[in-house]
Amino acid sequence: MIERRQFSTFFLNGLFFGVEVEKVQEVIRYQEMTRVPLGPVEVEGLINLRGQIVTALDLRRRLGLPERPANERPMNVVVRTDDGALSLLVDEIGDVLEVEESAFERPPETLTGAVRELILGAYKLKDRLLLTIDTEKVIKLAPARTHAASGAGTS
Repeated sequence: MIERRQFSTFFLNGLFFGVEVEKVQEVIRYQEMTRVPLGPVEVEGLINLRGQIVTALDLRRRLGLPERPANERPMNVVVRTDDGALSLLVDEIGDVLEVEESAFERPPETLTGAVRELILGAYKLKDRLLLTIDTEKVIKLAPARTHAASGAGTS
């Protein structure tokens, strides 16, 4: 029997990513955020999700990708963690894909820096690579890099 896995997919800076469906609570449109003073640079803010306060993490910053253009609003992929829900801010939402486990490969050598550390591996699809995210590593933030120290996220 062929083993298959399902991923909720999204795009960031033209790259195609996926998170295991079991880890995704929901996918929602852009939500207004409350800034977190002196928070880690990756934390864009807090959103109110039906009365639940959820941290919104800018996945572009976390992966060391270029900043999102100011005129583009991110989407939210809300994932379940041991500490509760966390929103991953992404550029665009894709579909739920089912892939064969045999198509999995370790992270490509072309990936460097934070992206390589946070990627579990890639699935070779017909027309692209699906990079799978290690949500446990993504949620661990570097405490020394804050909005005030970096100058990022000021408005």
